[in-house]
Amino acid sequence: MNILMVSAENDALPGGKVGGIGDVVRDMPKALAAEGEQVNVVMPNYGILHEVDKAQFIQSVTVMFAGESQEVSFYKYTVENSDKNVTQWIAHHPLFSSCGVGSVYCDDANNRPFATDATKFALFNAAVGQAIKAHMFGPIDVLHLHDWHTAVLSVLRSYDPQYEALKLIRTTYTIHNLALQGIRPLSGDESSLETWFPDLNYDVNVINDPSYHHCFNPMRAAINLCDKVHAVSPNYTKEIVKPSNYEQGFFGGEGLENDLQRASNENRLFGILNGCEYDDSKRKALSLNNFFSLCENEVLKWAGNQTILASAHLIASTRLGKLTSKKIAKRPFIMTSVGRITNQKVLLLQQQMTDGQSALQHILNELGNKGIFLLLGSGDVEFEQFLTQIAGRNSNFIFLKGYSETLSDAIYNMGDLFMMPSSFEPCGISQMLSMRAGQPCIAHSVGGLTDTIKDHENGFLFDGDTQFNQAINMISCFKNTLSLCLKEPKKYKEISDNASKTRFLWSDSAKRYISDLYQ
Repeated sequence: MNILMVSAENDALPGGKVGGIGDVVRDMPKALAAEGEQVNVVMPNYGILHEVDKAQFIQSVTVMFAGESQEVSFYKYTVENSDKNVTQWIAHHPLFSSCGVGSVYCDDANNRPFATDATKFALFNAAVGQAIKAHMFGPIDVLHLHDWHTAVLSVLRSYDPQYEALKLIRTTYTIHNLALQGIRPLSGDESSLETWFPDLNYDVNVINDPSYHHCFNPMRAAINLCDKVHAVSPNYTKEIVKPSNYEQGFFGGEGLENDLQRASNENRLFGILNGCEYDDSKRKALSLNNFFSLCENEVLKWAGNQTILASAHLIASTRLGKLTSKKIAKRPFIMTSVGRITNQKVLLLQQQMTDGQSALQHILNELGNKGIFLLLGSGDVEFEQFLTQIAGRNSNFIFLKGYSETLSDAIYNMGDLFMMPSSFEPCGISQMLSMRAGQPCIAHSVGGLTDTIKDHENGFLFDGDTQFNQAINMISCFKNTLSLCLKEPKKYKEISDNASKTRFLWSDSAKRYISDLYQ
């Protein structure tokens, strides 16, 4: 088969990744190629990717968009040592860098969410459709769309006579993050469906938002219009067909549960776990002093990129400086966490307990002087401020506000226990990476975390029927796990060894893609 993957991210290209989508779109094509499939991958250039030496101009297409004729250019990108059956493509148009050269996503005002991104991705979708019609990628057997950014292509395929030929191509849609649906008005705004495609004769009951009927919901449209719908873990597929209940701490279908339940009833919804790459050469732990020095150096780099010193950087640098300046007689217990600082990742840590303290403060009280907790990530300003305040009051907590691939790898390799208290988790990659390094996880028993972690076998799970109870159980789980590590090291090592031996192979996922989604 010849498969075309359309995505906003692709880590096979330098600067093409923001989150987990980039990892999947980098790794899955290689696994499919190993099964004998031909894979093309296309993404926007964001004003920069087409300028690298390995990009070769191939062809331009003309697109009618928002009442004007637009020319979009396509480039091939050569990845060193890549499989000959995987071809990388980049689409170039000035609109794709509307938020700055190299910026994948824009940060629109709260009163106009997704406005800039939705417009640029709508043009990108239309251009890819024209490129398919022009046979630029060869005869396509399967069209695979990733997340809301590429959902407009399913709408054009279904309702625009210009793209009617695409109906002959089997189309699969992958949900990576149901919490982000790309909702925009149907009309009456410069960033709206009818502004982009004024002659589109669509069925409003298929593509509008269930709560805001005057709005276009790309995620819902793709779920309803594509031949197959894919969620990135089996357990997450069971969760999203149920309505969310925030009072009970449950994140389910986020308003799209009826559409997802219908897709399930029609045998169109499948849960296939993402995979992980395993390379033993990356499992090189640093000495403790070198590790803390690396952390300190990365913090100083982040600080140097700002005109005003952030308090998070000052606190982290001070804490790390003390650790590197003294000889540590005994290696401390090291708990770690790596991820975007968002509601999904921090809500339970911020949960207020009966004494007025946060759940995170309770965990740090339990940790005491027995170890340190290093948390790497950035994101939501309010959650960053919460973590910064906690770091200022607790010498055993170091908040590293930023991201570095080198530092991330070192943290996975150095930690004794990984904290992943996600309120929801479609699949998760951090738990796979930490387990790969022999670092078991404490995780909330939701989504892909349940599919990858077995309690007291290769990690530790907690649950709860409200956010408050989830936080209580998280604290209790940490207390028991810390005790196990310190008092029963042989048992804890067995669990760590089990974590390092657990495998989530892309080759297994690729076989399921072919059998369940493509054939």
